Amino acid sequence: MAAPKKGRRSPGGQGRPGRVLALILIAMVALIGGMFASGDTTPRLGIDLAGGTSFTLEAKNEPGKPNAINKTNMDTAVGIMDRRVNGLGVSESEVQTQGAKHIIVNIPKGTNAKQARQQVGTTAKLGFRPVLTSAPGVKSPEPKPSASVGDKDKAKDKGDKSKDDKTKPSGSPSASASPQGRAVTDALKANPAVDPSASAKDGKAGSDKKKDPKAPTPTPAPGDVAALQKQLAALDCSTPASRAKASEAAAAAKASDPIVACKTDGSAKEILGPVAVEGTGVDKASAVIDTQQGKGWIVQLKFTKDGAKKFADVTGKLATQQPPQNQFAIVLDGEVVSDPSVTSSIAGGQAEISGGFTQETSRDLANVLSYGALPLSFDVVNETTVSPALGGEQLRAGLIAGAIGLILVVIYLVAYYRGLALVALASLLVSAILTYTIMVLLGIALGFALNLPAVCGAIVAIGITADSFIVYFERIRDEIREGRSLRPAVERGWPRARRTILVSDFVSFLAAAVLFVVTVGKVQGFAFTLGLTTLLDVVVVFFFTKPLMTILARRKFFASGHPWSGLDPKRLGVKPPLRASRRPAAPVDPKEA
Repeated sequence: MAAPKKGRRSPGGQGRPGRVLALILIAMVALIGGMFASGDTTPRLGIDLAGGTSFTLEAKNEPGKPNAINKTNMDTAVGIMDRRVNGLGVSESEVQTQGAKHIIVNIPKGTNAKQARQQVGTTAKLGFRPVLTSAPGVKSPEPKPSASVGDKDKAKDKGDKSKDDKTKPSGSPSASASPQGRAVTDALKANPAVDPSASAKDGKAGSDKKKDPKAPTPTPAPGDVAALQKQLAALDCSTPASRAKASEAAAAAKASDPIVACKTDGSAKEILGPVAVEGTGVDKASAVIDTQQGKGWIVQLKFTKDGAKKFADVTGKLATQQPPQNQFAIVLDGEVVSDPSVTSSIAGGQAEISGGFTQETSRDLANVLSYGALPLSFDVVNETTVSPALGGEQLRAGLIAGAIGLILVVIYLVAYYRGLALVALASLLVSAILTYTIMVLLGIALGFALNLPAVCGAIVAIGITADSFIVYFERIRDEIREGRSLRPAVERGWPRARRTILVSDFVSFLAAAVLFVVTVGKVQGFAFTLGLTTLLDVVVVFFFTKPLMTILARRKFFASGHPWSGLDPKRLGVKPPLRASRRPAAPVDPKEA
């Protein structure tokens, strides 16, 4: 009894076609439910269909680099800008050069144009500097005692005030009694990146004899403590304009000079020592959410071999200092984006930045750090809104062409296959639902935008999907022409049809994959959609069309060969039916692919 029962099962578990149909229907319901739960039921559209924002960037000549604006640097800048914008989840952005020193960036509608403009234009001059002292971001009428940034450090300072000064290490600043001058002086002495002979003693200014006081410098000389104090007191970080001015001056400073800089939110201002680790020492940065320690969104850093060694050295020395001199500032284009404290040497070449990041801010920082610095500086010289009128007309024409093609396919299926056309149409409907919901969800999760070539790819996929049904139907009809009844014809025709369908879809998917890899821009949208619909064709044929045919073969309308079933023996010119006792001429090979 067990042998016949086993023989009735076909590959893929089609002995119970109802379960297979239920599986794909549950998957469809889950995808549709996820789409509605997201609150967005329409796919994201590219700039050619929805419009967007276009802005023009002009390269600037930098001092000491008269020949920096060249084709190599411009092409490098385009590549970095494209990766940065796509890092924001904009898969249909357009970044291209125009002339010798202009770059055009097109951003689709629905993307934060201001955020994208800041991302592509940032030069990303990054450095890790030790914190010498800090103060609130507002302008101070006179120098105030050193204070650290952050609630934890403030609480730590408050505890330090209640302790006896004798408990502090020799040479470390006292937040309750020592003036800023002594804190900065001692910090400069202790900083390994600064020549101790160039430092002032006991807070006295002007002891740097190696520096010409008449030479113009963007920031005070390393030993000019009084000038650093004065600049810190005069700095006001509470307004965007003042922060921009301060960051411009700090960005122009040499890596070997201390600077005075603002935090990006304007909450604090700090005197920072020379650069201890260059930004080129960062190999990769990524934004992740910390689920173990509950820190929220963090930025994970991976350093190069040389950068890891320097970072381990500087964090080891900072860990022995008192707040705020146990902190290092991550300075990006002259602004402090983060100033974490250090409790021990961070070895291994990996670190993380935490502290009040949102998903957007952590992703922005990770994108800029990951994709490196631009070889040139740029100014935004023009910004315009792109109209979707032309793309809308092309989309309308494309949809009309697709509808005409679909109608012709339906007419052919009904005229030639009759009742089997219902199976083909139901399969096309399932494929369309899966394609639409997946495109919507990809737009939400990955920022996939549907452009005009992508729509063309979906239209072309109608023919590919219909071709799979035709291959299977013809295999069934061939078996009926050999004199078999419908149920064995459905099972015997499936292995051969399956092999043909898989080979055909593999060739289509391979072409789409190659096209996606070797092309750029909008053509990738065509390749992506073609590859996606090809994969869905395999899913629909295996998990919907085949089990549905297995169920319909048990129905009298199809099993009896009704003239409108598409399986009429007279129209197919069948041979005399095979007797039940007669063995088939060729056994079914269940291993046939």
